[in-house]
Amino acid sequence: MLKEGPADAIAVVLGGDASCATGGFWSSLTIATTQQLPLLFYVEDNGYGISVPSEYQTPGKDIAANLASFSGLTIFNGDGTDPDEAARLVKDAVKHVRASRAPALLRVTVPRLEGHSFQDTQSYKSASEIEAEWSRDPLPKLKAHCANLQIGDDDWDRIENEVAWEVGAARAEAESRGVSSPDTVTDHVFFDGEMQQVGGLWSTGFKAPPSTTVPAPEGQRINMVTAIRRVLDQELASNPRVCVFGEDVGPKGGVHAVTLGLQEKFGRDRVFDTSLNEEGIVGRAVGMALAGLMPVPEIQFRKYAEPATEQINDCGTMRWRTHNRFAAPMVLRVPGGFFKCGDPWHSQTNEVQFVHNPGWKVAVPSNAEDAVGLLRESLRGNDPVLFFEHRAMLDDSWARRPWPGDEYVLEFGRAKKTREGDQITIVTWGAMVPRSESATEGVSADVIDLRTLMPWDREMVLESVRRTRRCLIVHEDLRTGGFGAEIAAVVADEAFLDLDAPVARVTMPDIPSPHHPKLMEWALPNVERIRAEIDRLVGF
Repeated sequence: MLKEGPADAIAVVLGGDASCATGGFWSSLTIATTQQLPLLFYVEDNGYGISVPSEYQTPGKDIAANLASFSGLTIFNGDGTDPDEAARLVKDAVKHVRASRAPALLRVTVPRLEGHSFQDTQSYKSASEIEAEWSRDPLPKLKAHCANLQIGDDDWDRIENEVAWEVGAARAEAESRGVSSPDTVTDHVFFDGEMQQVGGLWSTGFKAPPSTTVPAPEGQRINMVTAIRRVLDQELASNPRVCVFGEDVGPKGGVHAVTLGLQEKFGRDRVFDTSLNEEGIVGRAVGMALAGLMPVPEIQFRKYAEPATEQINDCGTMRWRTHNRFAAPMVLRVPGGFFKCGDPWHSQTNEVQFVHNPGWKVAVPSNAEDAVGLLRESLRGNDPVLFFEHRAMLDDSWARRPWPGDEYVLEFGRAKKTREGDQITIVTWGAMVPRSESATEGVSADVIDLRTLMPWDREMVLESVRRTRRCLIVHEDLRTGGFGAEIAAVVADEAFLDLDAPVARVTMPDIPSPHHPKLMEWALPNVERIRAEIDRLVGF
């Protein structure tokens, strides 16, 4: 996209035969072939996925044969134990992808001479099968090949001894290393000031435009859709490394109209549609982030993030598990929550699942101003961000705010009191903020809009609770295991002696979101239920 690096650069992905049964393989295959990307799939087929033979993984036990008619994919297939054939296949496959700028799949067959792991004794294989595998040991074949090239036993023995020494020295060095100090085990979950070596905008020398944490409201009130679209527009214009993609985000402008007009303005290289393929969407975003881009993938509705769970988890833990060598900052936009009617798919919130993915920041703006500040902060940041766009608030009149300025950013972990009082503290976020405000009419209450859940503003909540001596948490998500339970635990642990009433919650019951509006409104925290709990706690 940026035309950086060699013109013939390619990507290579490596896997075994069992990996060809995974959703991730088919996701990447679909993306690479439909968009003709210079990607080489290298499959080392040893016939087993731990103990499961390949006939359970691939019909006919040959993924290359099955994909021979796959449009847009060139196949290379052969014996990985034959030095001449293996070298030729690798050379031809790499040459093809470099020259044609299109994907190819290279499958080589090899024996698996040892178990999958140290504990794997291969008891599931017969003696004759093991003997047959050892007969295909590629090392004797390589030695014979070298002999044909006038590399004699003396040279072979020298090379063998050198390799053995190198391996032994590397093992000794590894075993001599001490165990990392427990004092550092929590380092590098998020960017903490030390720059990663690979990935993200900032490792490429990115310099952010001027910004301010003070809003400067101007013009008429705009809805969240317009606010989010305007930030994306500005960041796409000012930063060539930003790209927006997902299902229907192109000419249609997204099913929520957030990306309307962006492809027309910035072109299909910067704003583009994808297949219905959440694992592929997020997986591709990880690769783009590692290449120094700022990807903005969209998951069309909250529930459909589930197929991308493995990619989301791996993205979040990358910085920590590589000791800050690699990081993949991105902004994953996820609309969700109720809107007019409900259902178990489009209306789910379940924000707490993302809080449980280490390394991800989680934004839950309730209004246009906060959406602007948090989104701009995320797009200029150095961590992956889950940006939750509540469907009910995208065009809600309460959520409309004046444009807060072209430089406004909002730091994560900074809550806001939308109302102030001294009788009770109400902690909430998203679509529950206006309902909580309405429920406090005639009551002196602190209403705290958290705005972000990871991190969340513990200090503001605890300061307020210690002053009002009561705490009510209101959220749309299910009661059991919802993020409100975490807030309640912190309040009980750190402000217990300040409380004059039990910490309480008003939430959805532990049921899927009902479809009919009447049933949905019964299940959601409504003003009446919130007010009843306020009155109970104030009168406790």
